Amino acid sequence: GRARPSHSEPRGRDGRGGEEEEDMEGWHQLYPGHIPTSPLQKALLAAGSAVMALCDPYRHDMVAVLGETTGCLALPNLRDKMKNHPEGYRILRERPRIRLSTLDMARLQGLPDGSLGREYVRFLEDNKVSPDTRMPPKFVDDEELAYVILRYREVHDLMHTLLGMPTNMLGEVVVKWFEAIQTGLPMCVLGAAFGPVRLSTRKLQVLATELVPWAIRSGLNASCVLNVYYEQRWEQPVESLREELGIFPPP
Repeated sequence: GRARPSHSEPRGRDGRGGEEEEDMEGWHQLYPGHIPTSPLQKALLAAGSAVMALCDPYRHDMVAVLGETTGCLALPNLRDKMKNHPEGYRILRERPRIRLSTLDMARLQGLPDGSLGREYVRFLEDNKVSPDTRMPPKFVDDEELAYVILRYREVHDLMHTLLGMPTNMLGEVVVKWFEAIQTGLPMCVLGAAFGPVRLSTRKLQVLATELVPWAIRSGLNASCVLNVYYEQRWEQPVESLREELGIFPPP
C-alpha cells in the first residue's frame, strides 16, 4: 500500500528520467489529499509540528501533522488489532465516517438520557465542537493506515463522552493519557506528558492523585476502543459500553 514511483511521469530534457527533479516528484497520491514525503521530510515536519503543538495545544492542525509523521509503528499495530477483531474488521472494511453529513442529529437528540448517542450530542453542544473539524490525513503513506488515524480522530470526541471529560486543558490531558495507553501514538504520549505544564497547582494535584491513575488503569484494562462500531451503538447506555470495554467509572 505504499506510494510507488509513477512510470508515467515525463522524462527529463536530457532523457535520463528527470534526475535533476526532486526525489518525491515522481510519486503519486494514494488517496485524496495525500502528500508523499521522504523520511527526512517527515522528521522535519514532526519536529516543527511538535514545537508548535507544545506552544499552542489547540493548534489541531499541528497536532494532526505530528500524529501522522510519528505514527509509523503505532498505526500498523492498531490496524492489526482491528483486523483481528470482528467488529474492528468490519470497520476497516466498511470505512464508516463520523461527520455531520452522516449523523442523524435529530434522532440522536431524541434518544434517552444516558445513551451513547444522546450523551455524544450533549457533549458536542455543551463544548461547542463539531465532528467536521477533524482534519483528513495527508502524510500517511499507506491508504489503510490513513483511514486508521482518521478513525482515531473521528472517535476522539466519543472518548471524551465515554470518559466524561470536557474539552478544557484538564480534560484533554486526561483523555490523552487514556489514548496514549490505548494507541501508543507518540502524539498522545507527548500531549499526556507536556499538557499538564499549563495547569494550576490545584488541578495538577487532582490530575496526579485521581485522574491520571484512573486514566492509566482504564487504558490498560479496556479493550481497543477502535474496535467499536459506535454508529451502531447509539442506543446503548454509556455505562453499559464502559463496562463492556473495561473502562472504570470516572472518579
